[in-house]
Amino acid sequence: MEVGEIYRISGPLVVAEGLKARMYDLVKVGEEGLMGEVVGLAGERVLIQVYEDTSGIKPGEKVVNTGMPLSVELGPGLIGNIYDGVQRPLPVLKEKAGDFITRGLEAFALDRKKKWEFKPTVKKGEKVKPGEIIGKVQESPMVEHRILVPPNVKGGEIREIYEGSFTVEETIAVLADETELKLYHKWPVRIPRPYLEKLPPVVPLITGQRIFDTFFPIAKGGTAAIPGPFGSGKTVMQHQLAKWSDANVIVYIGCGERGNEMTEVLEEFPELEDPRTGRPLMERTVLVANTSNMPVAAREASVYTGITMAEYFRDMGYDVAIQADSTSRWAEAMREISGRLEEMPGEEGYPAYLASRLAEFYERAGRVKTLSGLIGSVSVVGAVSPPGGDFSEPVTQNTLRIVKAFWGLDAKLAGRRHFPAINWLISYSLYIDTLNDWFKNNVSEEWPELRRWMMEVLQEEANLQEIVQLVGSDALPESQRLLLEVARIIKDFYLIQYAYHEVDSYCSPQKQYDMMKAIKRLNEMFYKALESGKSVEEIINVDGIVEFLKSKYEKDYKSVLEASLEKIKKNLGV
Repeated sequence: MEVGEIYRISGPLVVAEGLKARMYDLVKVGEEGLMGEVVGLAGERVLIQVYEDTSGIKPGEKVVNTGMPLSVELGPGLIGNIYDGVQRPLPVLKEKAGDFITRGLEAFALDRKKKWEFKPTVKKGEKVKPGEIIGKVQESPMVEHRILVPPNVKGGEIREIYEGSFTVEETIAVLADETELKLYHKWPVRIPRPYLEKLPPVVPLITGQRIFDTFFPIAKGGTAAIPGPFGSGKTVMQHQLAKWSDANVIVYIGCGERGNEMTEVLEEFPELEDPRTGRPLMERTVLVANTSNMPVAAREASVYTGITMAEYFRDMGYDVAIQADSTSRWAEAMREISGRLEEMPGEEGYPAYLASRLAEFYERAGRVKTLSGLIGSVSVVGAVSPPGGDFSEPVTQNTLRIVKAFWGLDAKLAGRRHFPAINWLISYSLYIDTLNDWFKNNVSEEWPELRRWMMEVLQEEANLQEIVQLVGSDALPESQRLLLEVARIIKDFYLIQYAYHEVDSYCSPQKQYDMMKAIKRLNEMFYKALESGKSVEEIINVDGIVEFLKSKYEKDYKSVLEASLEKIKKNLGV
């Protein structure tokens, strides 16, 4: 191991002398062995970002180079665990140090003592390729952990393979070239894991949230951003996506979030019930917790740690959803480190490479054919916290250039208690056209047409609102006044969805279609009644409209919806 000494310290940045190192090598800094990573080489000096608090260390203390890049351990034991930004398990650190984590603590990411029941799926004498599945471990009741030949192992003929209970460090197979395979392997976090080919985004990630699935869908393997000001509901939306989306595995990265928000996640997730199985949601979740009071450099690592674990589950043939909350705090960490490195600042002090780093992260999403021939995906949803809700700031703008679904949160909607507070006039999804066929084949042929009609009504209403603000709604023709009412029903009945209501929290694509169809039928009845001479007031206050609006909260929504439509039809006489 190479050893040097500290020359200069500037917050999380340490400059070392007399140390031979490569970019991104992992080093141990000072007498306490603080974990750090090489981020620059300047002549004879090595620039290191330290993932822990550097107060108290001084020049002259030793720096040891491990010769390895920052890597994560991938194997059974990830599911249900809570890690910090550099994959140290927080429950283990708590056991070692109590409620406040002391510096220099080390802990294995995976439990070294726990035994796992391994069942091989290949036989002695068979040839295996890199990335191929050689056996299974039932990690949780919901996740079957498929053991892979590491992608950086050449593969070859299996000379020995064993069945039974093993710890992650025991050998489970031996290849012809003497390579020993274990239940786990390591992978550098900054290097994307390889796959055979990237597939087109033609399957939606069903979220159960009407405004997303209908108006701004995201594909499996897709990317989306939720920017919004403080208090507009970013974190609740991320919780909803984690709880309800039809991904097999969830990786939740709390990157630089406030401690109380992360506490909420840590307390809530173990208690949340998975709606599909009735079991705890943690049985298919990995949490990476890196709060705003933790060392700033570890934020930068946390997003890479999270996405590497997600790619590992993707390689098993699973659909994985990543919730990154929030990428703004990650960018702020980059800005601080960049300032300490004395790099030329870009817009608003962010480093000039902000856009390429964001792209590097989001580009690791995708639906792919894995090395073992299975289909897996990583979908990334990043929350962005622009200061003062200003979407023109660099992190939001650079994120928008990369992601294909933009879910813009609006403080005014949140102030009116319209949740989710997604502004349908500024949000967009570039996946709509590629996903239309899936919705046509799996839900209804009418889906794209109903979606388009509802969007047109909302856009027409936005145009009319400008006139209403000038002269009042009474100055409009009756047909346009009625359109404003139909738009109000779309907003109240369809777009508002209560996250904490046991029925309304999740809305299946079939229910979404039934609701859209019902609104279209109601619209046709309204305009027929208007043609037959009824006034707008009579139409909008018709007996049965309250039952119609409340039907979405009923488990047996179909019969309530149908009964209310029949009542309205009868009372309007159409």
